[in-house]
Amino acid sequence: MGRRPYSEDIRVRVIEAVAGGASRRGAADRFAVSPSSAIRWVERYEQTGSICPRPRKRNSRSPLEAHASWLLDLVARESDLTLDEIVQRLLRDRGVVTTDSSLDRFFKRHRMSFKKNSARRRAGAA
Repeated sequence: MGRRPYSEDIRVRVIEAVAGGASRRGAADRFAVSPSSAIRWVERYEQTGSICPRPRKRNSRSPLEAHASWLLDLVARESDLTLDEIVQRLLRDRGVVTTDSSLDRFFKRHRMSFKKNSARRRAGAA
């Protein structure tokens, strides 16, 4: 889903370049990272002595989580619904405006997928 943090090796190189007299932006250019990353890394190192990335937040900020039990029950009862149909149901029954891509991410977080199977064939010519 999200991007992975830069390696500790590149962080060390940027921090060492700045310690050796390079500007933060100059070190960022030299090692092909964004200036804002170089600035944050050096500040974090100066404040904490750590080159490691900060721990990433694991909790979801999705507004769909408030409707998780309703969504999971709906899919359990009516397993042939498409994501677009679920979007329409959310709007009609719960007043929640969302997109099929948000729903797809929600279901992936809950370890559910909407793959084609023999019961749900694709539309169009065979």
